[in-house]
Amino acid sequence: MRTGISRLVLGAAILSAGLTMGSLPGCHTAPKDEAGKKEQAAHVDETLAKAKKQDPTLEAFLGKAYGYAIFPTVGKGAVGIGGAYGKGEVFEQGKRVGYCDLSQATIGLALGGQSYTEIIAFENKEALDKFRNGGLKFAAQVTAVALQAGAALNAKYTDGVSVMTMGEKGLMAEASVGGQSFSYQPM
Repeated sequence: MRTGISRLVLGAAILSAGLTMGSLPGCHTAPKDEAGKKEQAAHVDETLAKAKKQDPTLEAFLGKAYGYAIFPTVGKGAVGIGGAYGKGEVFEQGKRVGYCDLSQATIGLALGGQSYTEIIAFENKEALDKFRNGGLKFAAQVTAVALQAGAALNAKYTDGVSVMTMGEKGLMAEASVGGQSFSYQPM
């Protein structure tokens, strides 16, 4: 476990350095081949089923949402300079419509690593379109609601967006989603 977190921290530090210097070669929004697309879809479906089991109110919440993005695994780590990265899929009115990725770079007092699932719900078409067009970026103070039984029942939208996280693992002194940016690619 300790070795895994050390690798995550090192990887996040390298990732964040790459994010601050520009785009990283090899980071692509969509999987490269059909096998990768099937594997990612299965991972997203598994994650969504697990999230709905953990919080039975999530199904109704997402059913009312105009759309949502699911990032099954977001790896986050920091040693002063930090970063996070995850790949996922976007749904519009319950239908899979695209691929997405999330990146985050931070500088400051942070040490540690973690991995978690992130679900972003979009209240309306405008919010989803903003995400698709690269206009959605979370401010530094934005935090996510931890997904547990009943959490989705009380979830609120801010500027048409609601963020939930689940299954955080590892040790991290900071767990906000502020500073995240996203890219989108249609299927």
